[in-house]
Amino acid sequence: MVRVVLATHNPHKAREFQQLLGAAVPGLEIVTYDGPEPVEDGTSFEENALIKARAAAEHTGLPALADDSGICVDVMGGAPGIFSARWAGAHGDAQANLRLLLDQLADIPDTDRGAHFTATLALVAPGGEPTVVQGIWPGRIAREARGGNGHGYDPIFVPDGGEATAAELSAEQKNADSHRARALAAIAPALRDLG
Repeated sequence: MVRVVLATHNPHKAREFQQLLGAAVPGLEIVTYDGPEPVEDGTSFEENALIKARAAAEHTGLPALADDSGICVDVMGGAPGIFSARWAGAHGDAQANLRLLLDQLADIPDTDRGAHFTATLALVAPGGEPTVVQGIWPGRIAREARGGNGHGYDPIFVPDGGEATAAELSAEQKNADSHRARALAAIAPALRDLG
């Protein structure tokens, strides 16, 4: 059995990670973090994921896993990027963030609406070297929100190879191909090595 603390206070996220990693990493137990929130003052997904993982590992003495993710729009130079969760000002106002991004892209033609979701995972084991991986989910920004599944920018993100938004995909479809799924597949060998 390998216990890994996920650097989040969100039990839903911990359950999601347990479900997605459980089959790939036998004996893995993901637990939630109960310590203080570190200040995420990094300038990249990698830096912010490492800040969270280091804080959780130091506080608990357990190996810690943290993620930082967001949407990156090509024509906007990769923005919102690390500011995705607070793009409209208030942290976590998903509807305001989504509306602002659509407004900012209103005059951009369909051919120039390329974007990708990024998920960066950092694994920090006390006394060990950190492991950082990234998952990229390429696609484009739709002209309007569609779909009731998912959260955040999912209703306006159309993954490459289809016409459905991420919010129109089933949980199984999304979990098979999303940026987070790709990053989790990449971190699984390092998690297995902990055992």
